[in-house]
Amino acid sequence: MSTTNTIPQRQDVPSADRWDLGSLFSKEQDWEQALREYQEAIPHISEFEGRIGDSADSLADWLEFSTRLERQAERLGYYAHLRVSEDLGSSAAQDRFARFMQAATKAEAAAGFQAPEIQAIPDDRMQEFLAHERVAPYEIALRKLLRLKPHVLSAAEERLLAMQQETNQTSSKVFGALTDVDMKFGTVNTPEGERELSQSAYGSLMLHPKREVREEAHTQFYSEFNDHKNALAALYAGSIQKDIYKAQVRNYPSAREAALFVDDVPVAVYDSLISAVHEALPHLHRYYALRRRVLGLDKLRLYDAKVPLVSELTVHHTYEQAVDQVVGAVEPLGSEYVEPLREGLLGAWVDRYENKGKRSGAFSAGSYDGYPYILMNYKEDVLGDVFTLAHEAGHSMHSYFSVRSNPFQHYDYTIFEAEVASTFNEQLLFHRMRREAKDDTLRLYLVNKQIDDILGTLFRQTMFAEFEKRTHEIVENGGAVTLDVFRAEYRALLEKYFGSEVELLPNDDLEGLRVPHFYRAFYVYKYATGISAAIALSGRVLREEPGALEDYQAFLRSGGSRYPIDSLRIAGVDMTKPEPVREALALFAGLVEELESGLQ
Repeated sequence: MSTTNTIPQRQDVPSADRWDLGSLFSKEQDWEQALREYQEAIPHISEFEGRIGDSADSLADWLEFSTRLERQAERLGYYAHLRVSEDLGSSAAQDRFARFMQAATKAEAAAGFQAPEIQAIPDDRMQEFLAHERVAPYEIALRKLLRLKPHVLSAAEERLLAMQQETNQTSSKVFGALTDVDMKFGTVNTPEGERELSQSAYGSLMLHPKREVREEAHTQFYSEFNDHKNALAALYAGSIQKDIYKAQVRNYPSAREAALFVDDVPVAVYDSLISAVHEALPHLHRYYALRRRVLGLDKLRLYDAKVPLVSELTVHHTYEQAVDQVVGAVEPLGSEYVEPLREGLLGAWVDRYENKGKRSGAFSAGSYDGYPYILMNYKEDVLGDVFTLAHEAGHSMHSYFSVRSNPFQHYDYTIFEAEVASTFNEQLLFHRMRREAKDDTLRLYLVNKQIDDILGTLFRQTMFAEFEKRTHEIVENGGAVTLDVFRAEYRALLEKYFGSEVELLPNDDLEGLRVPHFYRAFYVYKYATGISAAIALSGRVLREEPGALEDYQAFLRSGGSRYPIDSLRIAGVDMTKPEPVREALALFAGLVEELESGLQ
């Protein structure tokens, strides 16, 4: 008799499987009271206007006041964001988040004078202020702000830009509501029973050993995207236009340069990544050729690209078993890292399983005053979800150490750095599981898994980064981005990266319209640089190189006190040079050879 695997409503999820947001606010009334206090503080912002540069004490008064306000806003915003993420269909959560965003937008608009006034302080006078005991704790943040001087506008113009903050999120919010709530994908017939298809379930079904199950899920999934393709194209086009508008207003040469300038990452790092991956595409095509032969197919389809090649192996981990694997893998980092991680993963940090309306995928949300929370949509039959837990745990522990090592104004590290800490943990997990594999079948399974992870993180994210680069440049060069343009550009990249071994279906290029990270432009390349740095750094730790562990811990503790290239140099890797990316690509090529040899 068949069964139906249904997805529960949020209220039906046991409390033990949910995160506990009490570290932010113990009850809803506390959040409401904090919001009122935040709103009441906003009118006082204007009291500082025109006075910031009068003296060191005047500057310190503003910095202390604004830091308290920002810290309060972060706490309010994280709570509201997490409540929305656990159920995007909750009108109460949407209302809460909207009210916070209205207040935050008002506060940002009111504080529009901050950057222009600080940057108007003469250099010699600013040096005197930085030596003052009340200003000195803010030196790093001030120097980062002063670096932006060529791109900061007048107080009135900054106020107008700040007032657009909520409006700027429209494309992203509508995309999330459409793809995570409104779009209905139906059910898929599997040998295990009828299974509801969703954004999260799609990834699991792409690993199903039965090709007809994968084909049905893929066809049905993209059929729904095809029904909404014009709306999705319009949303993404609007997001691109917003990116370019913001860059032009602030006098950046391009949207890409605007995105990279904040982190002081040279554009050459982005371009070098794409070039290095292009050079390594023959290794990727060799892997797809191996995949086609092992699966016994004339041509691969996209729905054949992820199913494990060692298909006779069944891998199953309960959530608690996954925690044991992750915690065991990071033991080289010491008890100071391991113990709080274990307690958090088994305790209040993690929202474990999928429910109706929950945001798809996974993320870590670390804030200064709360736990470093993790959203999961954990599936016990997906080994990748064990690695996802390790990944998000890396983010959360990065936040954990940064909070304990820095004041609020300097603790927030960049995404460029964050992707190193997360992927580092995945590397440790792979090496542990491979080392402890009891037979060649499991070892080859893990090698296959590592190949697919490097493929997904280094090759695929670079393809996404190249797509972002192309679409933004089309508009910046005077062209228009329409549905047909999006599809043509994305299809060309699919053909380049997948090669002749893979046959594309008509709707496959709609994948370019379902990637949520595209609404945070020029973000995905950091996954690729992150795994490259992580492979190099985890290798140092696993080889027990002198100083490797201390260097990595210094990196975790650095928080936002340095620019990412500098903090990674402290950890032991230089991302301005091509060697880390090439090392990761060489590892991929070696793993493909190992798998090829093992499957002969």
